[in-house]
Amino acid sequence: MVHEIDYKIHGNEMQFVEIVLDPKETVVAEAGAMMMMDNSITMETIFGDGSEKSKSGGLFGKLGGAAKRVITGESLFMTAFTNSGYGRESVAFAAPYPGKILPMDIGALGGSLICQKDAFLCCAKGISLGIAFTKRIGAGFFGGEGFILQKLEGNGLAFIHGGGTIVRRTLMPGQTLKIDTGCLVAMTKNVSYDIQFVGGIKNTVFGGEGLFFATLTGPGDVWIQSLPFSKLADRVISAAPQLAGRTKDEGSILGGISNLFEN
Repeated sequence: MVHEIDYKIHGNEMQFVEIVLDPKETVVAEAGAMMMMDNSITMETIFGDGSEKSKSGGLFGKLGGAAKRVITGESLFMTAFTNSGYGRESVAFAAPYPGKILPMDIGALGGSLICQKDAFLCCAKGISLGIAFTKRIGAGFFGGEGFILQKLEGNGLAFIHGGGTIVRRTLMPGQTLKIDTGCLVAMTKNVSYDIQFVGGIKNTVFGGEGLFFATLTGPGDVWIQSLPFSKLADRVISAAPQLAGRTKDEGSILGGISNLFEN
């Protein structure tokens, strides 16, 4: 049974989602995602995803759920937040970097959603988190972020996060969309995912867009982010040596003059 939760998303560029829980309701989140919570909210570290699917399998079910999270690069443990009081209480979870938080009704999307391994933020207790391998081995070797994807299953609410601006595209049967492998946030289960070589010597050597595209073929819905965290991190790392050599006065007139005298 999936818990029914109410929510409100706050902010624009750096968003957080506030989830209101009735007594005994629970929401499950990535470790470290919590921003604030009311006094009657209790925290419990759980092994795996805490879904009924993992519970039904006993210890092996829990180990399986935890193993899936390790494969996707996430922690063995998650955190369950339960309203232990007698009235409605709230808990808030913050996005890890600039972008948008998207509420996803998994049941309305066919009971399953495929998303990037770092897109998941939190969900109602009862949603199962697993892994979805790509169907072709080429995607595994060349897909980058797209090799191992997360699968969310159930019929409740889950919240995912993407960088920059997020756009939703609906693909008709047989319609194909090519995107950067890191720009994929999520897709419905019927969308076919593969990797395609860019082609051409000039494109490969001088294009600057990577060697491969992700090709998504409908029918289904696709969510695309304009600023993958990998690109943001690359820009910060490439700028780090230049920033390290700058003085604290840079940007002011006196900063440039003082540098002359220091030499």
